[in-house]
Amino acid sequence: MISLQHYHTFALPACANSVTRIEHPEELESIDWHTPYIILGEGSNTIFVDDFEGHIIQMANRGITVTDTGTSYVIQVAAGENWHDFVCHCVEKGMYGLENLALIPGTVGAAPVQNIGAYGVEVKDLISRVVGFDVETGEQQVLSNKECEFAYRDSIFKHALFGKFVITMVEFELSKEWQANLSYGPLRSLQAPTAQQVMDEVVAIRSSKLPDPNIQPNSGSFFKNPIVLKEQAHALLSNYPKMPTYPVSDTHIKLAAGWLIDQANLKGFKIGGVEVSNKQALVLINAENAVNNDLIAMIKHIQNVIMAKFDVALEHEVRLIAKSGETKIEADKCHK
Repeated sequence: MISLQHYHTFALPACANSVTRIEHPEELESIDWHTPYIILGEGSNTIFVDDFEGHIIQMANRGITVTDTGTSYVIQVAAGENWHDFVCHCVEKGMYGLENLALIPGTVGAAPVQNIGAYGVEVKDLISRVVGFDVETGEQQVLSNKECEFAYRDSIFKHALFGKFVITMVEFELSKEWQANLSYGPLRSLQAPTAQQVMDEVVAIRSSKLPDPNIQPNSGSFFKNPIVLKEQAHALLSNYPKMPTYPVSDTHIKLAAGWLIDQANLKGFKIGGVEVSNKQALVLINAENAVNNDLIAMIKHIQNVIMAKFDVALEHEVRLIAKSGETKIEADKCHK
């Protein structure tokens, strides 16, 4: 068995039967797909909450190719490239649009799965195609943006193609008609900024709010921002008029999970070795040699408290891997 503690940034103790590092997409053709497996990048959005009785396939291919169409840059990026390094590369080369997504941990290949987003930008708006390995046919498959079925922190890779598709390359199209996206509050103070200035500000904001996983093991934002019916949001606003809300559609509103957890006075709360960050309530930290039961108990506690106080269900954004594969943790029904 191989220790997985250094393969995921939350660093819980866990093991797996084997780990295969993929540096060329063709190597996927020799994998035995009949045994249980997990696709892994840098492990920044994955936590092993038990020993995994299967095989870890770590995508580590590299490469960036740029085509200038005259009106835009089409950029093909290998799945194993580090996301933040790629964003920095684009800004340095004068290819703008991704700067609001700077300092998000993980690999390029993980970005479309989660449809990562931050500070007013979602990656779905910049992806043109996703290329991957079809596990069932053993052949390369190309998906258009529409075929990826992107939604808030969601995509087809979590549903119909879950366990059937290994992303090997992501293609982005960045328009040369760039305008800074300053829709996120703290960015509005910037006056006619360059893309570099936007990125620097995003990095500063993220660094002030989110603990460095190299210093305090964590997996970044742990819970999704819940989306509720307008009626429920308005009812909550009558009791909490300062509650931040974000319109999603004519019928639904997005709430801030971090704000809900903060209002429940859970900042600094600790179970075993797991602690809710004092810096940002949305982040859970492996503060002191945490084990899987500490984390599971913490997730359940937060979900139950938020359900009891606000009647809102919190869903964890981080992927949890148990013995036989991915698992979900939800609030106890008695708290609803």
